[in-house]
Amino acid sequence: MPETPAPVAARCSPATRARTRRLAAAGCVLPVVALGLGARFLGAGLPADIAGGAIYAVLIYVLATFLRPGAARTGNALAALVFCVLIELLQLTDLPASLGQVFPPVRLVLGSTFVPLDLLAYLVGTVLALGADAGFARLARARRGSAPRP
Repeated sequence: MPETPAPVAARCSPATRARTRRLAAAGCVLPVVALGLGARFLGAGLPADIAGGAIYAVLIYVLATFLRPGAARTGNALAALVFCVLIELLQLTDLPASLGQVFPPVRLVLGSTFVPLDLLAYLVGTVLALGADAGFARLARARRGSAPRP
């Protein structure tokens, strides 16, 4: 009786999976940045502020995944959320506003004013990014599993 080949995922080395994950994360950076800039400059009011915060958290998740492609998704989500919260807490000081006066684009990264509602937006964005990442991984596994075997 012929031996059944292992699923594709089982045949991929951890290095190959990490490289694939890093490439996927890199491919997400520009669309997420464009979406975030659109929310920032085309939107207005509270909905745009919340969307901008959530998209910021998604970007940080994508960057964490790029930097740590072999890490667990939940680990990258936690790292992204902690980073976002720390940036928001930094806004309780004068540092982000001062840096923003010297170089205005830094406001897009560090913000300028502490807004407690941003903390909720970061949580929502991180959960959405984690869910999307897990969903795409399930979809990829399903596609590999249904691929014709040699």
